Amino acid sequence: MIGGGLAGSEAAWQLARASVPVILHEMRPERGTDAHQTGQLAELVCSNSFRSDDAEGNAVGLLHAEMRRTDSLILISADAHQVPAGGALAVDRVGFATAVETALEDHPLVTIERREITGLPPEDWDSVIVATGPLTSPALADAVTALTGEDKLAFFDAIAPIVHRESIDMEKAWFQSRYDKPGPAGETAAYLNCPLDRQQYESFIDALLVGDKTEFRSWEKDTPYFEGCLPIEVMAERGRETLRYGPMKPVGLTNSHAPDSKPHAVVQLRQDNALGTLFNMVGFQTKLKYGEQVRIFRTVPGLEQAEFARLGGLHRNTFLNGSVLLDGLLRLKAMPRLRFAGQVTGVEGYVESAAIGLLAGRFAASERLGNAVRIPPPETAFGALLGHITGGSDSETFQPMNVNFGLFPPLEQKLRRKERKKALSQRALAALDQWLNF
Repeated sequence: MIGGGLAGSEAAWQLARASVPVILHEMRPERGTDAHQTGQLAELVCSNSFRSDDAEGNAVGLLHAEMRRTDSLILISADAHQVPAGGALAVDRVGFATAVETALEDHPLVTIERREITGLPPEDWDSVIVATGPLTSPALADAVTALTGEDKLAFFDAIAPIVHRESIDMEKAWFQSRYDKPGPAGETAAYLNCPLDRQQYESFIDALLVGDKTEFRSWEKDTPYFEGCLPIEVMAERGRETLRYGPMKPVGLTNSHAPDSKPHAVVQLRQDNALGTLFNMVGFQTKLKYGEQVRIFRTVPGLEQAEFARLGGLHRNTFLNGSVLLDGLLRLKAMPRLRFAGQVTGVEGYVESAAIGLLAGRFAASERLGNAVRIPPPETAFGALLGHITGGSDSETFQPMNVNFGLFPPLEQKLRRKERKKALSQRALAALDQWLNF
């Protein structure tokens, strides 16, 4: 295994569970990255949320369910270190990463080596999973590019700021989940909400548009953003109302300090650690310079005295054009002893990355044990996501993709949206059980 992020950790766990010894190489802390802050395995970078845990109405929630049924270390650890987040599954970052690292360190079939693998793995490594993530080291990325003859793709990903809870003015902010939707633990007030009236919102948009932003280097200027994780200032540039219909939408919320007054826009913050001392600004990934972030975000009511545990940032992500370079078992066509997993394959999101790591680990284990290797049915979330990155997408316009019901084969019967999602989920879990029982 090369890479100890979510995908690499999950792949190593699946191999060890199948009684296959595995050596896990992680370059941190010997060599850092532009986004990581620690040397822990499975460190969460841009958010602490695994998104919706609704297995019947949301494709990522369905993926959670499928991973739980396959004894995913990532989901086991996430469930054990959950923090309130409404209907989402969010975790205490440190507790989660510690749990993953401890489980792998304690497993007798897992050996962890802290060093960077530069270039292609040695030829005597006959079965290798590369799970180096979107921050693959330049030496390895260049070696793979040279091997495949395919230009590597890249996009910018942005990180949201984290605020100290004690610095938020609770005379203006209030706790409430949108529409009071209960989370997995039954809580209906998992988010902190900061309201803006129309004038405050318009001033905020003006500040975003003129704020001093990170400058791109010459070789980065043509790198596209990932549409699912746009910086807030880029969203603002697309239209003054864009944020009000995105992360700052005011619907489903009632200001407990002024119940008769509807906010024009709302900034939501989600708990980021088990102690409840840190809160993440939801959807506020940004490429504003640090000083500008502090100045502009403190114009939000309730955040005037905000103290930031971490400010937002921007990093360049790298991924393969999997639909051209990978076969259906995630092996590199140009060198089948190399199998790729995680975000470097062109999936987007923590859960999706871990899920592809899970599949890579199971595929590699079956091969090593001489067993038949079967890919998951396309009706499952596993199969839908795998199919997209290994041939089901347009190679000319390929971009990282979150799991979504649009990737699933359609149902024969016509159903309304809610019933259709539920039927797709039920079909997926039934197909998964058949696959697991084979």
